[in-house]
Amino acid sequence: MLGTKLLLWCATASSLAALVLPPAAAAQTEVDLELVLAVDNSDSMTNAELTLQRQGYVAALLHPDVAEAVRAGARGRIALTYVEWAAPRQQRVVVPWTLIDGIASAQAFARLLLSRPEASLDGTSISAALAFSALLIESNGFVADRRVIDISGDGPNNMGPLIVPVRNRLVRRGITINGLPITVRRGAFQIPEIADYYRDCVIGGPNAFLIRAEGTASFEEAIRRKLSTEIAGRTPSAWFASIGEPARTSDCQIGEKLGGGAR
Repeated sequence: MLGTKLLLWCATASSLAALVLPPAAAAQTEVDLELVLAVDNSDSMTNAELTLQRQGYVAALLHPDVAEAVRAGARGRIALTYVEWAAPRQQRVVVPWTLIDGIASAQAFARLLLSRPEASLDGTSISAALAFSALLIESNGFVADRRVIDISGDGPNNMGPLIVPVRNRLVRRGITINGLPITVRRGAFQIPEIADYYRDCVIGGPNAFLIRAEGTASFEEAIRRKLSTEIAGRTPSAWFASIGEPARTSDCQIGEKLGGGAR
């Protein structure tokens, strides 16, 4: 089974729906930002696209703009982890929490990311990926004023808990969710308005924003812009979502209606 081969991290459906998070771990290291890179690894992505996606993150992490953003922080360091996700019980920590404080630590993170095997999984549960990422933040041993989940994907939530209640619970806990919607017109669960869906249904929290990637070909540039903006804590020139409910034009249950289900 893929689950045993890929060491998937599982959580029960009831815990995801309730989003019961454990108390924060005792702080060991102060950083400027705790950042989860939560990356879509569902079967809507081809093997070539999965490879390009990882290479895009590696190139972004090693770019001078991102390095400068890390150095410019009050503490000059961030905590970073890389997670791949698909269905409700399919989340995988590819690179564990790592202190990034310069080029050497960024290179070590990139080498580890490239060394791990790739495999596409079934289903798209953004809600489960967010809940899983929140658990990682709450127990990572770091402390920061800003806690961010950076989630990328090419389709709407179609499995697991409904996306909006989970998003709202995380925002109330002080976690910001930023989005990197990838525009690909392929498959039963892809929708042409994926960027609108991420804006209305996924992102949230203070200064939350998204940057659209027009397919994986533009992924490297999009993630570089996104990472440097997130790390620097700047107000980006992009779509925003406040702590409150945004004005919606999207159907936040479109994925479930297309054939998935909230379960």
